[in-house]
Amino acid sequence: MNILGINAFHGDSSAAVLSDGAFVCGVEEERLNRVKHWAGFPQSAIREVLRDSGSALHDVKHVAISRDPSAHFLKKALFALRKRQGLDKITARLQNIKKVRDLGERLREIDGGFNGEIHHVEHHRAHIASAYFCSPYDEAACLSIDGFGDFCSSMSAIGRGNKLEILDTVTYPHSLGIFYTAVTQFLGFPKYGDEFKVMGLASYGTPRFLPQMRKIVLLKDNGQFETDLDYFVHAAEGVTMSWEAGEPFIGPLFSNKFIEELGPAREPGSELTDRHHDLAASLQAMYEEAFFHRVNWLQKKSGLKKLCLAGGCAMNSVANGKLFRNTDFTDVYIQSAAGDAGTALGAALYVWHQELGNERHFVMEHSYWGPEYDEAAIVTAMQQNIPGFTVDMAQGGAVDGFSIRRMGELDLLARDTAESIASGKIIGWYQGRSEWGPRALGNRSILVDPRRAEMKDILNSRVKRRETFRPFAPSILEERVGDYFEESYPDPFMIKVYPIRPSKRAEIPAVTHVDGTGRLQTVSKRQNPRYWTLIKAFEDQTGVPVVLNTSFNENEPIVNTPAEALSCFLRTRMDRLVLGNWVVDRAESAISD
Repeated sequence: MNILGINAFHGDSSAAVLSDGAFVCGVEEERLNRVKHWAGFPQSAIREVLRDSGSALHDVKHVAISRDPSAHFLKKALFALRKRQGLDKITARLQNIKKVRDLGERLREIDGGFNGEIHHVEHHRAHIASAYFCSPYDEAACLSIDGFGDFCSSMSAIGRGNKLEILDTVTYPHSLGIFYTAVTQFLGFPKYGDEFKVMGLASYGTPRFLPQMRKIVLLKDNGQFETDLDYFVHAAEGVTMSWEAGEPFIGPLFSNKFIEELGPAREPGSELTDRHHDLAASLQAMYEEAFFHRVNWLQKKSGLKKLCLAGGCAMNSVANGKLFRNTDFTDVYIQSAAGDAGTALGAALYVWHQELGNERHFVMEHSYWGPEYDEAAIVTAMQQNIPGFTVDMAQGGAVDGFSIRRMGELDLLARDTAESIASGKIIGWYQGRSEWGPRALGNRSILVDPRRAEMKDILNSRVKRRETFRPFAPSILEERVGDYFEESYPDPFMIKVYPIRPSKRAEIPAVTHVDGTGRLQTVSKRQNPRYWTLIKAFEDQTGVPVVLNTSFNENEPIVNTPAEALSCFLRTRMDRLVLGNWVVDRAESAISD
């Protein structure tokens, strides 16, 4: 039996399909319509996952959506009575709720319609389900933290077997996610998802504003927290938000009291000063205090040693990397789409296990659940985008500033590409199924030599065009992680930051952040043999089992199709594109720094 899960009318809209309880395929709408963090109805994603799973919507018996407008209804009603916000903001929220309730109408418009049952799964239950039911644990403490969803910002639970037991919640208007976003906006980063930038910026400062931050976030008994609402506008005035048919937008969250306490807000695009660095460091420090306050309470409450994390705040890889040092948990599981996109999968898993009572047998060990395009699609894309290309070039040929060949033997392809990386080239690496979640993890990646400190600037000038303070991540052979990092716990999803051993930092400067850390991805031969073979070939040639890995894109969603990979390659200044077994090298004369 198939279950379709969707995250709709919310940031990072997505769709996922379970088949008899096992994850079959999942994709974010942004990968298909090319609008970052798309927040509307994921119609293209629904069609894609149904096609990949070999099913039709009219054959699906259950659809699960990670929204439940009836959740916390009494608390919502009491809050509405106390706070009379602007009619425009209340109307926008009601319209969003109506779209969620009218989901059946939208589904009936898709390819033959839908006649099954619709399940509304509370947002944070879907988050927790996406972590626990994908984990290898039979019993675990579970925690979700984000901005808001269904009037809740955090939820804790215990997972046992195929059931979740909810322990507590933190409800609107108190939220660590809102706190983090408000300071992100205050620092001049207003776009949806900019919190990742500020997390990287924090390493450049010292937390000298932590006393002020402690006035804003207040730690309470039993793992609870509150925020001083005088510093925010969302509770008193409401906030303009857009969750329909485009990139999400959240209006300013901080109040004038924020400015009175911390000084003027930074204008977007203006110079970043030491004060801004220190504000970012103080934000991260305050988040970590509240995060570990909640996590340690949960550990003591549950008595368990295994933890499953989800929610947008579970993407805070800096805090995640400190879990073993700051808590008594010995195992942590965070799946690759821990943010809102992952609630599509979580809602489906919640219905399969919690509501339908089915036993568990699936464990998510890798992130490669997205669309895949065969060699015929790759050849067609090259025919349409490289004038003069023919299939006869499989044995080697040149056209319009490019040399093209097909290398069907993996070991040969890996050795040749590793040699190119070691010589300082920028490689677009496009293989197999795309990644589920926001990270490129070796199938839709740009790869360079981590030994070359200058590669960070070269990548930014020739391809990425992003802020120079943002770090690049290392992919490392799983069996070698302990040789390079102070923590050897594997992380195939690149969601934890660990200190790089001091003796190794000079060896891999391009992936060593200013504070001596790296957000690592461990690569195993079993989970991704092609990527592992490439990194192993690089180690054989250089002695270093690490490559710098960044997402295959240029200020856009990660590339999905072969044509998008070619387009990104052609309009930037990458040196080589590896599309499956096809290798496209740009002539040296066409590249200049």
